[in-house]
Amino acid sequence: MINFWISLPLELRLALLSIIGMVLAAASNHAIYRYCWFPRPIDPWGKPDAQAAPRKPTDRVPILGWFALRRESPVHGRGFWIRPMLIEVAMAIGIPALYWFETQTGALLPIGMRIPASIQAFEPWATTIFASHLVLVTLMVVATFIDFDEQTIPDLVTVPGTLMALTFAAVSVFVFLPATTSTGSRPVTFELPFLLAPKWFGPQGWWTGAGIWTLWCFALADRRLILRRGLAKAIEFFFAGLVRHRTWMLLLGMWVAGLVSIRVVFGIGGQPWLGLLSSLIGLGIGGGVVWAIRIVASAAMRVEALGFGDVTLMCMIGAFLGWQGAILGFFLAPIAAVLIVLVYFIITRESRVPFGPYLCLGTLLTILMWDPLFNGWFLTSLAILGPVLLWLFVALTGMTGAILFIWRLIKERFITG
Repeated sequence: MINFWISLPLELRLALLSIIGMVLAAASNHAIYRYCWFPRPIDPWGKPDAQAAPRKPTDRVPILGWFALRRESPVHGRGFWIRPMLIEVAMAIGIPALYWFETQTGALLPIGMRIPASIQAFEPWATTIFASHLVLVTLMVVATFIDFDEQTIPDLVTVPGTLMALTFAAVSVFVFLPATTSTGSRPVTFELPFLLAPKWFGPQGWWTGAGIWTLWCFALADRRLILRRGLAKAIEFFFAGLVRHRTWMLLLGMWVAGLVSIRVVFGIGGQPWLGLLSSLIGLGIGGGVVWAIRIVASAAMRVEALGFGDVTLMCMIGAFLGWQGAILGFFLAPIAAVLIVLVYFIITRESRVPFGPYLCLGTLLTILMWDPLFNGWFLTSLAILGPVLLWLFVALTGMTGAILFIWRLIKERFITG
């Protein structure tokens, strides 16, 4: 399939990807307005508002259809159609541009390898990477704009996305971005920059993968620990809450099916297991970092510092990119925030901006600057800091909590109090 795709003229591939980008953007707009907490009948594929005229087939033409839908401005507000139209324009241009960047320029490779022969040899691998990123970018578009609208990211976006990422990784380890090692380029699996130990293909690898999967499924459950009436009641209410909604049966089924699937891939071994375990560890570390900071910051500020949707979003990103890409995306998020905050404030005059768009833009920057970030800086730094990396993260998280605690005291005493 990949060889057939590569055999097509580049101009035809770019044109087809532009059409695919428009279709995915239309699907994204549908999800943005339908998967949120308060669905709105804005997208042309849904049932129109009772006050609106019936939809026409031409309304469903990407980009152009929004000009006709301007007639619904009295219902949805002036200019409601501009943002979804711009999303479709951006993806119609951005998707082929991303394909060209990842497969034709060699920008994911070190500068010394960006010669025509190396780029041509890398193209099948780069095409596999792009196919995975195409899904990731589409999901991040949906998550970003729902988060802008409602300050939340629904599980309907991140859970299927995470499952797709795990499936991709089990099918081909070459969905992961490349690293430059002494033996040449290879996918960034979980052990880099260290050596792959045989123990990860034995019981330790199985229990690690199964444990991460179990924790993720547990994190998705409706769990609340309320200590106001004592520990015994708190435990009783906790387990009652887990089965309060019927979704617990679906979650239980997903957990069991996932364990069976993980065991099957573990039995196959080789690259399928290496890819799946890399994706699972990316899920665990990516989500775990945000979860830890969320707990510490919320305790220090006595308000919810980050929504749990940010945790599940980072789980999904980690499952697609591995833990290395997730960490880089997380630490690039504050840089991305500067641009987002300025643009968002100019448009809406709202100073509070959700964290999900930062994470998504930080992830995109990680992909676009992969070689200088990972091969040029991350590998060397991680090799040096590896033995103390966990303790460094614990210390930085504790310092973050202490700073936020002091800021809360200052705010309560001198600003609000």
